[in-house]
Amino acid sequence: MCTHIAILIQHSGTRTVSLDQQRQDADDRPSVPGSSEVVQHSVIDTVPSHETHQFRAAQWRMLLATMFCYLFFYTGRQTFGFAIPGIQQELGLSKATLGWVSAAMLWTYALGQSVNGNLGDKYGGRRLMSLGAVLSCGLNWVVSVGTNLTGLVIPWAANGYAQSMGWAPGSRVLSNWWPHRNRGKVYGAYVFAAGMASVLAFTTSTLILEFDLSWRWIFRLPVLLLLIGGVSYYFLARDRPEDLGFPPLPSDEDSETGNDDQPNTEVADDDSSWNRYRHVLSNRAFLIASVSIGFQNLARYGLLIWVPVHFLGEDWKNSPTKWVSIALPIGMALGAMTNGWLSDRCFRSNRSHVIGLFMLLAAGCSLIMFLLPRDHALSVPMLVLTGFFAYGPQSAFWALCPDLLGKERAGTGTGVMNTFAYAFAGLGEPLIGWMIEARGQTELIFAVVAASCLIGAVISPFIRR
Repeated sequence: MCTHIAILIQHSGTRTVSLDQQRQDADDRPSVPGSSEVVQHSVIDTVPSHETHQFRAAQWRMLLATMFCYLFFYTGRQTFGFAIPGIQQELGLSKATLGWVSAAMLWTYALGQSVNGNLGDKYGGRRLMSLGAVLSCGLNWVVSVGTNLTGLVIPWAANGYAQSMGWAPGSRVLSNWWPHRNRGKVYGAYVFAAGMASVLAFTTSTLILEFDLSWRWIFRLPVLLLLIGGVSYYFLARDRPEDLGFPPLPSDEDSETGNDDQPNTEVADDDSSWNRYRHVLSNRAFLIASVSIGFQNLARYGLLIWVPVHFLGEDWKNSPTKWVSIALPIGMALGAMTNGWLSDRCFRSNRSHVIGLFMLLAAGCSLIMFLLPRDHALSVPMLVLTGFFAYGPQSAFWALCPDLLGKERAGTGTGVMNTFAYAFAGLGEPLIGWMIEARGQTELIFAVVAASCLIGAVISPFIRR
């Protein structure tokens, strides 16, 4: 009887050695004491390890490539607030109406997340992320030629779906390459790239206004960077370690709950879409986390869309405080990196505690911003802190997806969680626009943000129960 042992795994594939062949080889050469131990050690030494220099280099390349691509994604959807004053002046649309235009994009983004996260699990995230970047660039150019409400809302809503092809598929790529113990740091870096994307979107939009260009160029120039990022990602990234000849990472266990009796999350490669959704939507802790991020994202987009409107003021072309808005995404980027590091190092990957802490502090900072005049000396540092604490929890939220669901369903989980996040954010946009229109006070943004952060903080401790 021939027994085959497949243990010699090379980067180029797997070599099978039979016991019969080993006996034959042994008969043809002199007997050497301890030769079986030599063969055993040589076999073990040739097995590729996740600790090798080559694998580490590949891990970092995938992280940096994903960060580089997502660094440009927000130039395709977070520039809208800077265009609002110009659109109002040229097309005569109210702030409440433009709030609904923004909501349309956020809701199609939410819908797309629920679909594209699962597609990322099924087909891999590399192609989806690259395709989304290219489509979003084209749709922004379509928005730039709009002459009425319909010409704005339809392509902007379609752009929301194209944008949804980025985050969850990219998250699946990262979860394939990085184990649980590193995910707070890795997702912190990923969210840091997203925060810097906001800085880039705010900076390029402000420069367009500084050079006295039309609002239409806000949708034309920044997204050219997104096109470059999407094309580059297709050539630089790979979906899984196996695509480069490495063994896959072991499956995850539920670590957020601290329960050793949790079922193993390992799933078959041909796991159906229905099973992935069923597993995700039946996880109580995950659903609580999704509601919590909903309130966090309502606060985040309330800041991103309406803070530029607040600091541009009525004389938006000559506003002396137009550059103040950039303090917000700078704080967000720093908060994302810090939160991810804290959740791994100081909170031992207990994501719920760091989420609640940051959201409570965000509520306090927002209340201070509500009380400060627009041109106050403390506006810049307080806006940095507001962004820092309001956006920081995203690192921990995204790390929860593979933590609670396993890396095999990380894309589906990220998509579903982002659906909650942007469904809530879409509700906030027309509400804030209506409040500003009715009261004439743009500082009301910060009151809504404070309330939303407080609710999210109250919900967060239940993630672990």
